[in-house]
Parts: sequence; C-alpha cells; structure tokens
Amino acid sequence: MAEKVLVGMSGGVDSSVCAYLLREQGYRVYGLTLWLWDPAGPKENPCCSVDTAALAARELGVPHETVQAHEEFRRLVIQPTLSAYRRGITPNPCTFCNREVRFALLLREADRRGIPYIATGHHARIRKEDDGFSLLRGKDPGKDQSYFLYSLTQGELSRALFPVGELTKEEVKRLAEGQGLTAARLPESQDLCFAPAGVGELIPDARPGSILDLSGKELGTHRGLPHYTVGQRRGLGLASPEPLYVVALDPERNALIVGPESALYSRGLVARELHWIAGAPPGEAFRCQVQIRYRAAPVEVEVRLKGGRAWVAFESPVRAVAPGQAAVFYLGERVLGGGVIAHPLAARR
Repeated sequence: MAEKVLVGMSGGVDSSVCAYLLREQGYRVYGLTLWLWDPAGPKENPCCSVDTAALAARELGVPHETVQAHEEFRRLVIQPTLSAYRRGITPNPCTFCNREVRFALLLREADRRGIPYIATGHHARIRKEDDGFSLLRGKDPGKDQSYFLYSLTQGELSRALFPVGELTKEEVKRLAEGQGLTAARLPESQDLCFAPAGVGELIPDARPGSILDLSGKELGTHRGLPHYTVGQRRGLGLASPEPLYVVALDPERNALIVGPESALYSRGLVARELHWIAGAPPGEAFRCQVQIRYRAAPVEVEVRLKGGRAWVAFESPVRAVAPGQAAVFYLGERVLGGGVIAHPLAARR
C-alpha cells in the first residue's frame, strides 16, 4: 500500500507543486492548510489562502482540510516578535513560525491521522546519511529557504519531504502551468505576512526618543525603536553632510544610534540559543560559512563554542549584523545549525 503524506498547502505554487510531485511519486497525498488568522475574518492573507489551497487540492484530486491555528500563531510567533521589537531587537519571525508552528502542528495533525510523513513547498533538500539526516540548500540559489529551517531536528527531518527543493523556481512554475494549476498564475508573497506595512505599525505605544551620533550628540528624534533596524538609512529625517545609518538600537536609553557606513561593519558576532541539525556541533572550534540574514551572502568564519554560545570571527568585516536575526552555519550546501545573534563584535579600527 502507498505511503501517506500530509502536505501543508498555502495555495501558492510551491506547495501546490509539492503535492503534485508527491502524488506522481505514488504517495497517497492529503492536503492540509494551517489557518493562522482570525477564524471570523477573511480566509485570505498575503502568505496563504484557504480558498486557493482548497482549489489547488481539487485541481490535483486530493483531499483537503483546514485546521485553525491562530491562537498558536499569535502566542508563538506574533507575540514574541512584537516583544523582541520592543526590546530593540530585530528577530526573524519566519524562523519562529517554522520551528514552533508549521512543522510542529503539521506533525501533530499527521499523528492524529496516522500519517507517517509531512511535506511542504520549501526550497530545501533532505539527504539520508549513514548516521542520520542532513539538511541541504535548495537547488535554486535565488529561492533557497534552508536558512529558515536550521532548527529542525533529526526526528522532524526523518518524517519531512521537500520535493520542490530539487527544482528551480522556473521549473516549479512550468510544472504548475503544464498541469493547469491556478497557483501558476498567482503572485508570490514578499512581505511579512502579519505586518505587510512593517512591524512598527503593530506597536502603537512605541515611544519616540533621541537619535544620537556615536559620540552621544543628539541629532534628532525617532518615531519609536520598532520602526528601525540596523543598516537602515531612509526615514531618519536627518540633515547631514554624509549619509547616516542606524548603527544600533539602545532600548535602555530609548535611543537610536546612527553613524557613517563604516561604523556598520563588524569583525564577528556572538550567537545564543544554538541548535545543531546533527544533534551536536562539529566540534568546539571549527571553520564554516555563516549567513546572517535570509538574503545575505554566506561568509567564511571561524567558530568557537563557549558557555552555550558561539563566538564567530568573520574572515573579513561584515556589514549590518542585527541582534535577533538568525546566524545560520553552513558547510558548503549543508546546514550545520544556527542560533540567534546576541550582538556583533566591533571591527578593529
């Protein structure tokens, strides 16, 4: 009898083609949409749509269900994100969501239905090794999403399938078009799903405060720290003979620290809340590459582990290291693990 797989369907082209590929591989596919929004509100959001997910399932001839998950999403993703922004930290909510909601809830729902496998439309790959499972970058470097998945466990990887990770985005779209899937004609979601206008707009009680230069001189007033992130230049409202950028957020003083672009460069970072795909790090000290945000290029580093934290030295200074973002460690295409950036290490002058 064919193996069963529960596919997380958002209505987008990647999850729709994921379901199609698995059906063609002989799996018994069951579609499920985790609805993360108000059950009394519209059934559509920038990241997902109940109606288009149900339509994709009908077009593929697979059963589909919707499970309400707005309380978990609010508690495990939205609230921690807003709390971090209030503390002057810029987190990556997608890593929260994948770790705490999407995979955890998909596995829960699969267990309830007696289904051994789950699948999503992520652009990443899983490889079975002699001693476990490896997480690899997706085939399309422009769409690779392994960065968001660094906190997956061996247990989760043993039950997960990422079939679109073996394809480029163009190949995915061609498959969808060839099958006549409506998802092939839908636009891609680009914004943060619960805050398309920016997280700062969800924190109306954010307090204005001082904008200070590196010497402590007051240059102006900011709208509230949640409206800013390290590396930002636009929207500061400052007149200066040279461009000024956000260098740091200081929640203790409710101050925005600005400086020239040269002040944005760091020689390294310290990461906390570490997770290793293999269950343990490669060693107490090792060389690899690190990616400090989703679209950042990986850079060569030396990592030393001490006191539950990773001390990461860049081969050359890196721009705009933002506390709260994920630092994900790679060895070539393989994800070693990652952690949350606690703070940058200042570049030597």
